[in-house]
Amino acid sequence: MLYFARWKVAAILGVIALGLLLCVPNLVPRSALPGWAARGISLGLDLRGGSYLLLEVDMNAVVRERVESLTDAARTRLRQGNIGYLNLAGDPNNRRLSLRVRDPAQAEAAAAQLRELAIPVPVRGSATGVTEPDIAVATNPDGTVTATLSDAALVARAGGAVEQSIEIVRRRIDETGVAEALIARQGQNRILVQLPGVEDPNRIKDLLGRTARMTFHLLDENANPNAGGAPPPGVQFLAGEERGGQLPGRYAVRRRVEVDGANLSDARAGQDSRNGEWVVNFTFDSVGTRRFAEVTRQNVGRPFAIVLDEKVITAPVIREPITGGRGQISGSFNARTANDVAVLLRAGALPAPLTVVEERTVGPELGADAIRAGMLSLAAGAAFVFLYMGFAYGLLGWFANIALLVNILLMIGALSLLQATLTLPGIAGIVLTLGTALDANILINERIREETRAGRTPIQALEAGFTKASGTIMDSNLTNLIAMVCLYAFGSGPVKGFAVTVAIGTIVQMWTATTLVRLLVSWWYRARRPRELPV
Repeated sequence: MLYFARWKVAAILGVIALGLLLCVPNLVPRSALPGWAARGISLGLDLRGGSYLLLEVDMNAVVRERVESLTDAARTRLRQGNIGYLNLAGDPNNRRLSLRVRDPAQAEAAAAQLRELAIPVPVRGSATGVTEPDIAVATNPDGTVTATLSDAALVARAGGAVEQSIEIVRRRIDETGVAEALIARQGQNRILVQLPGVEDPNRIKDLLGRTARMTFHLLDENANPNAGGAPPPGVQFLAGEERGGQLPGRYAVRRRVEVDGANLSDARAGQDSRNGEWVVNFTFDSVGTRRFAEVTRQNVGRPFAIVLDEKVITAPVIREPITGGRGQISGSFNARTANDVAVLLRAGALPAPLTVVEERTVGPELGADAIRAGMLSLAAGAAFVFLYMGFAYGLLGWFANIALLVNILLMIGALSLLQATLTLPGIAGIVLTLGTALDANILINERIREETRAGRTPIQALEAGFTKASGTIMDSNLTNLIAMVCLYAFGSGPVKGFAVTVAIGTIVQMWTATTLVRLLVSWWYRARRPRELPV
């Protein structure tokens, strides 16, 4: 009971010193510390103020895009295979495309061409590596051929779209300079975005709400988009971007994508040296450079449209082949809009539009009030706990109070090491841990009191108190940890923060109650050698 090896004492004091060291970044500006040492606790949205956005991925757009691309690819395949067909059309609502071949004898050949357009997707619930085609092709005796997206394709595309959207949202927000943003998946097709310190989320919403898919198309010079009626096969009528308050024109744009914006390697806002207007300068990667040079070389003298989110930004005439892999987007840009477009292009296009389904804004004043109330409750709780332990258990109670201070210190150090985000539920977890941290000490002190009343000597009572109460302490705290693990596993957001805070506090208080307090009692007993214990 009284003996502690020197290495044990050094280890206990080293843990306390490390906890104190980890708390330092929370007391000084982060800029004053080197990067490796600037690991502190960040304030959450409800304490610091900021914006909360819940975004939903439009899965209908994902299905529609796949059906449309399948329809375009089927048209090309059937023409290359010399298979005559009628009524080729996609139906995104039913996740299928259908056509009827002119000669029913060619139905199987048409089906074979469509099957080659399938993309392998993982089979849900099967072993790793097992895949199946994302479309099911069927034929009818009358020559009708249908291709339907499978359920496995929907699951795979939904998961891929959400994961890709999360990554692109993160890139876009990082480009705007917002620090400590929280971006996480919520449910099947939703994305949670928390932006501490951002009071006006409108610009962020504009950046996140745009798909930002840029493509390059040739125009169909024979089609008249202003004559009314449906566009010819393989052509779509798109509106131009509004310029200077004038109504945008319409363009007959071929559906085939000549160069995809996914091949962009960089995009930057700048000013045109000739007229000083704001423009967006872009650069292609090697694949895009080769394709762009090939298209411009073969179509000199023809208009070439740059389409961004289903709007024609500009449609210049190709004067000469462009082989350098660089281009420029001009329009009615100012400094901010040009920079926003550049940010969108650098971050990449979303696989599907995002819709804001929930939005909240917390002012910094409300966060300051929450911090003030949390600190007040923490201080009041600590004062009452300290007084109770001091009056109820005397000197041993004050030893427990010292351990409680170290407990709070180590909790803050652990949260700093994890670079945790502190929220109101996190403060509630600290206050709760403050009250429950002394449960172990109460069990030990009550056991010591019982042993003393039974006539045991002080050393025997102390030994029995720390030894026999350890089992009960372990059991009670283990059940608490199990509950926190369940909260973390099945909860989300602030609930997880509460679970982490309480779990850390539970682990730390077991160590301080059974090890630190025991060390303090041993030092005191060897120094005083009391005949009676002050309990």
